[in-house]
Amino acid sequence: MTGEWIGFTAVVAPVVLLAVFFWFRYKARQQMQDTIRIALEKGQDLSPELIDRLGHPKAPKDKDLRLGVIWLAVAIGFALLSFGIPEEDATGPILGLSAFPGAIGIAYLILHKFARKDD
Repeated sequence: MTGEWIGFTAVVAPVVLLAVFFWFRYKARQQMQDTIRIALEKGQDLSPELIDRLGHPKAPKDKDLRLGVIWLAVAIGFALLSFGIPEEDATGPILGLSAFPGAIGIAYLILHKFARKDD
């Protein structure tokens, strides 16, 4: 019975997480559109640049650095998990699995290194 719940959770959890992510993104866009609509109804002049900035907020300068550190932390977590499992046959595949988030983290750090630093 426990194995069935583990499989069910492994399938349902990512779906729920994605649904929550997309729901909050939908709600944020809906609120932004409502704000623009109310401003236009009250007679405010909104320039195309302002509407574009509201619709596409500027990403923080250190976003690549943050994402790189997070992905490297996930890779380190998988690597530590591989040593925490008592079966020796599990160490190699889990270390291989940790190479993917590690590579993504390194790529983000390289992007941060070569990104333009001007405002």
